[in-house]
Amino acid sequence: MTQKKILIVDDDPSLRLGLQVRLNAYHYDVAFAVDGATSIVEARKAAGTLSSIPVIVLSGRDRVGNRERALKAGAKSFLQKPMENDELVAAIRFVLEENRHDAAVGCSSPLS
Repeated sequence: MTQKKILIVDDDPSLRLGLQVRLNAYHYDVAFAVDGATSIVEARKAAGTLSSIPVIVLSGRDRVGNRERALKAGAKSFLQKPMENDELVAAIRFVLEENRHDAAVGCSSPLS
């Protein structure tokens, strides 16, 4: 089975470690970045372009507009931290399946 690569961007080392352990248990290959700029470099190394990378935003901020702004900017999903393992894994599976389906039918990402 080929592992799907997940890029996690978060400045909290303990959160990154916890996510790595959880996602490795579901057979995801996890990479990390500590900020947005680093994440762009990592994403370009992995895919060569940012347009084909689905984004799931995990936010600890409790502002109503955050979800809408993230989705409008092109995020495929938005989860409020802390989230349950099952909720995160379900969002990842959904987004990866949607991305695979879009690629199969020739749809472009909203970020392209």
